[in-house]
Amino acid sequence: MTIMKRASKEIGFLFIYGAGLERQVWERTAKELECPYLLADFPMRSEPYETRRELTLEDYSTHVRKQVNEWEVERFVIVAHSLGGVVAMQAASEFSDRLAGFIAVGAAIPKAGGSFLSTLPLPKRWMMSLILKKMGTKPPEKSIRAGLCNDLTEEDSARIVRRFVPESVRVYTDPVESSLPNVPKLYVKLDKDKAFSPALQDKMILRLAPNRVANLNAGHLPMLGDPVGLRRMLLEFLSELK
Repeated sequence: MTIMKRASKEIGFLFIYGAGLERQVWERTAKELECPYLLADFPMRSEPYETRRELTLEDYSTHVRKQVNEWEVERFVIVAHSLGGVVAMQAASEFSDRLAGFIAVGAAIPKAGGSFLSTLPLPKRWMMSLILKKMGTKPPEKSIRAGLCNDLTEEDSARIVRRFVPESVRVYTDPVESSLPNVPKLYVKLDKDKAFSPALQDKMILRLAPNRVANLNAGHLPMLGDPVGLRRMLLEFLSELK
């Protein structure tokens, strides 16, 4: 089930979250928007992990496309976070006639034919590949707190740890087979991100070649850590499209 706000001819926002999260993570940022929005979900979220573990990147993107196809908004901007960058890139080509822009929020942007894993530097790529095979896709609580929640309140951190949803391995390893349509792009660089370092984000920026980069003094989950600042950047981008 998706969360939608208003059918409209206005340009809307399609929010795609990152690994382990749920669509509700966007609510603080989205709820004050005076425009349509859709909080997309990943497939089979309420099902046991054993039934989801073989899902492919294409399964993820197909599920997002289905939600967009049911959304009565003519044009929209994708807002993709972290792992959601690869899902968004895989899904976006189908919406070349509706896509008005693309905003990457500390998002992974692989080279053509690359996967999420391919965005990581070699030592970390090898280590994560091994971890995925041996331990699965849910990090230990200590790692979640240190990487995802370093600037969040204890209440928010505990909620992220408690509700963290392990993803399928293939959403990390499958290659992205589509490219983004030629639309205006913004990269929101997260200056306090401990999970996706600023240096790594710089490489993603080079690959995305955005029209503009905006720095936000926030950690990996700015939609919780600084929803007001993030919302301001989204609305500034939207105003530039009009």
